[in-house]
This record gives sequence, structure tokens and C-alpha cells, in this order.
Amino acid sequence: MASDNRKQAVSAHVERWVRTDVQALKAYHVPTIGEHVIKLDAMENPYHWPSTMHQAWLDSLQQIHVNRYPDADCSQLKQAFREAFQIAEDYEILFGNGSDELIQLLAITLAGPKRTILAPEPSFVMYKMIAQYLQMDYVGIPLGTDFSLDVGAMLKAIETHNPALIFLAQPNNPTGNVFGEEKVRRIIEATSGLVVIDEAYTAFSSSDAYSLLADYSNVVIMRTLSKVGLAGLRLGYLIGHPGWLAEVNKLRLPYNINVLTQASTVFALQHVDELLKQTAQICADREALKERLSAFDNLHVWPSEANFLLCRTLEHDAAEIQRLLLARGVLIKCLHGTHPLLNNCLRITVGTPKENEVLLRELAALLAS
Repeated sequence: MASDNRKQAVSAHVERWVRTDVQALKAYHVPTIGEHVIKLDAMENPYHWPSTMHQAWLDSLQQIHVNRYPDADCSQLKQAFREAFQIAEDYEILFGNGSDELIQLLAITLAGPKRTILAPEPSFVMYKMIAQYLQMDYVGIPLGTDFSLDVGAMLKAIETHNPALIFLAQPNNPTGNVFGEEKVRRIIEATSGLVVIDEAYTAFSSSDAYSLLADYSNVVIMRTLSKVGLAGLRLGYLIGHPGWLAEVNKLRLPYNINVLTQASTVFALQHVDELLKQTAQICADREALKERLSAFDNLHVWPSEANFLLCRTLEHDAAEIQRLLLARGVLIKCLHGTHPLLNNCLRITVGTPKENEVLLRELAALLAS
């Protein structure tokens, strides 16, 4: 009885003090899966480091003291990034606990009464979610049926809403395509707001927006190491003009990048050739997987410049296919219901050749039934 009364009291407090729009939200769901499930749902790099590199990493961590706070400015980490990715001293680097934190920091920096975030749709769900968290207006502009960017509609939305913040994912998640530099430039030139080029998947693509920083004063580049093999470290980074990043940095919580992440990333970037070797292998695996998936008559597969493939089931229910594959030990992402353009769509992360073979075998059995 006492427990029931306490729950009722807590509910009353929550109802009174928690924003009604927050109460109406649902938390971002990450599925819990069994140990032996092949995980092809989250765009992770499926490859491990070579054993000698793995041991060298463990040895390097023996020099780390977790009783001390990490370097708040990430000085050594910044230098490692500059050397590995040839980032000029003219630009500042700001790190986040994954790209999610950076999206949130950018939105907080530019939030205000009747401020708007603009993005094409479907795209990364966190753009809209964080706009909702901060009570900013969010305007999503549908992509074309081929997932191309509708520049005309974007330009009209810029004129109508004067967005403070525009997100353009290159390549785009979940569609895997790039919008093209000419279209991106037109959007940048049409707005006075900040344009964020989200390059989470740039390692698997020929697209690279870094050169745009030299041409425009209202652009920042956002990237992550999660897709190239460091998802467990949760490290995203912004590259941009110091004037922009200095303002964003004022809102960053201190010590947001822990000491183990900093040390492990510095080590990984000292072996960047291994990371690049793995991403090149994933690109090759992607093309091989796309060819095999395209052979199914009842499956449409789109080209991709990311580490995943977007597919549409033509004769089957996508949610049912996803459920049955999981029962057979393979987890992929069902996107049906998330956006009208993604009806009966599935997103498949590129796995190892062995994992991809299991996926193809199980999927073939399901599609034939």
C-alpha cells in the first residue's frame, strides 16, 4: 500500500513539474539482443583490430590514471586529429560524446523564441528530436522519391522560416546517398543561418565538404569515429571557424570526453592506416552485398555511399521480415512507419563476408516463403 501511495505521489509531482511535451515523448529505443545475434542494425564496423594492435592498445592504457580528470581541452587529441586528417590550424576542433552531443550543443547555442531547425527528410532522427527537446520549431522537407534533395523546396523553406540551423547529412542516413556539392552550396548561399554538414559516413564516400570551410563563413563540419571502428568510445567532432566553435564551447559541459576515450582515440589515430584499410574493406563488402541483394526479385536495393544498404520489400511486410530474421539470429533495422518515403524499407549494415552470407541465406528463405 505504501509503495502504491508513493508511486501516485511521484506521478503527481511529475505531472505538475515535468514539461507536458516531455511527458508525451518516447525515449530513444535501443534493442537489447542476445549474445549470439549477428548485429547489422547500427552501422558499426564489424572488424576487430589485429591482435598485435589490440595488445599494444591495452599496454598503452596502463599509463592512464583514472583518479584524475581528463584534459578538458583535449589538446593531445586535437593534435592527433590534425595530423591524421590534415585539419588546418585555421580551424578549431570541438569534441562531443558522440555526434548526438554536438547536435544538442549546436541547437542550444542557436535556440531562441521562434527559432527554427531545418533538414531534409528522412534523415538522422536526432535533428528533429533535439529540436523538440529545446522547444524549437522543426521544419522537415521531404526528399524526392529517389531520395534526391529538393533544392527548390529547401530554398523556399529558407525564405519562409529563416532557419537558425540547417542540417545536411552527406551521405544521408538512412538513404545512403549524397546530395551533391552544387545543391549544398546553393543552400549555404541562400541562408544566413548556420549550416551543419553531417559527415558521419564520409569514410565510405567520395563526398568531402571540408573545402567548403574556406569558401563560407556559415558552415561547420560534423564527423564521428563511431562508424570506422570506435563506436564504443562515443567520440564525435566539429571542425569549423574558431568564432563559431568558441560560442558552442561555452555550453559544453567540462570534462565531457573521458580519459580512456581520449587515450584510446590517440592510439587509434596513430594506426589510422588500419582504420582506413578496414573502411576500404567495408566498401568492397558493401558492393558485393548490394549485388547479391539486388538479385532478389522481390527486393529493391538503393545505391549507397555509406556502410549500410537501404532496401524495400516489394511483396512482404518489412516489419515481419525484420522480426523473423531476428528469430533466425540476424538483427537489421526496420524503417517502416518512420517516414512515408520509407514504407516497407529495411536498413542493413554491412557486416563481415561471413555475417553477410548468413544474412543472405536467411533472407532468401524468408523471401521465398
